[in-house]
Amino acid sequence: MPDSLNPADLWPMPPSGAAPQAGPQRWVWSAMEPPERRIRMRELAGWVDWLRSTFELHNTISHCWYRHSAVVEHLTALYTGWMRTYAGEEVPGRELAEADWINTLHTLTPRLKLAACATGTHQDPPLVVPPPAGSDTDFELYLTLSDAMSLEAAHPGAAELDRREAELNAPL
Repeated sequence: MPDSLNPADLWPMPPSGAAPQAGPQRWVWSAMEPPERRIRMRELAGWVDWLRSTFELHNTISHCWYRHSAVVEHLTALYTGWMRTYAGEEVPGRELAEADWINTLHTLTPRLKLAACATGTHQDPPLVVPPPAGSDTDFELYLTLSDAMSLEAAHPGAAELDRREAELNAPL
């Protein structure tokens, strides 16, 4: 039985019948078939239990985190980044990869906290407001008629870039 406090026991296992893939993989939930999605969600849940315990995030990450798609996406990014950092190939120039991952964790921690669910009772996310009728047409008109979409390309730093290039190419 895997030890939830031992990260080595949390390394991903390929779905049954799937060929093992080399190294940590990218996860796109909507692109996974339902059986793989369930396997990966269990894998993520095991890691989230480890994360909550190890980093004392039990009061930050609600028990209903899996019901909130934004939190699932943030935790997925943290998990796959953690796997690349701790289980992936060493990359030159990334000598502080572990510290960078921990900094990323602390940067994303506020996004993992759900005020509505902080009391231990799950609150459904707000309903998605459907776009108003005709919004697709309005968008297409914007793309066709807006000045922002039809202005000639001009880099705001073009004059500075030109000046620097002139300095580099000045005759000797």
